[in-house]
Amino acid sequence: MRILVTNDDGILAPGIVALAEAMKEFGEVIVIAPDRNNSGVSSAISLETPLRITEIRPNWFQLNGTPADCAKLALSGFLKQEPDMVVSGINAGQNLGDDVIYSGTVGAAIEGRYLGLPSLAFSLAGHGADIMHYETAAEVAAQLMRRLLKHSLPPSLVLNINVPNVPFEKINGFQSTRQGERHFSEPLKPTFDGRHKEIYWLGEAGKIRDGSEGTDFHAISSNYVSIMPIQIDLTDHGKISLIDKWLCEVI
Repeated sequence: MRILVTNDDGILAPGIVALAEAMKEFGEVIVIAPDRNNSGVSSAISLETPLRITEIRPNWFQLNGTPADCAKLALSGFLKQEPDMVVSGINAGQNLGDDVIYSGTVGAAIEGRYLGLPSLAFSLAGHGADIMHYETAAEVAAQLMRRLLKHSLPPSLVLNINVPNVPFEKINGFQSTRQGERHFSEPLKPTFDGRHKEIYWLGEAGKIRDGSEGTDFHAISSNYVSIMPIQIDLTDHGKISLIDKWLCEVI
């Protein structure tokens, strides 16, 4: 089996090193990752910038593009043999609730949905912590891969997997979850650059609005690994009849 490993934190991030090492148990590992941090780019692809790829060591490539670019390149003919699945991460920080909309880690996994196996996105919920337990997330990744290869899931499935930032022995188990919800992000943070021009930093992610039982937030807060299946079809099917009725209203 050929496994493409990518991320959004960049080719030198410790999370991708841990994930690539964990995937060696299951087959040939090819790493294609951005040459710099691409957090928050979601599924963005480069349409106006030519892509340049450099092999920095055998089967390790850095790309001047986004996480989705990395996966798209691998699936579009750059590799002599197409990978069998895409595994993205380990992200330095959680991707819970509304974070999924913005996540480059998840964006890369979404690009892999065309392959014959599910695509996996791994995040470690410990952004800013003094110690990041990447070894825990790597062991979680290995355990889920063993389960996946023994008991397959449907192709075209994307799993958003978040791991508590604790030693592995403190993990209470695995839970299938639904997406929680955040409040709107914190206010902008205006400041000035070196030439006294006003600039802005976007505010931090909003506080949790829905972290009830069954959500990804609740699982992480209880030291469970959160495994959330992602639906690519963005259609709100339940609202189609409402729109039909609205369009029929007399103006």
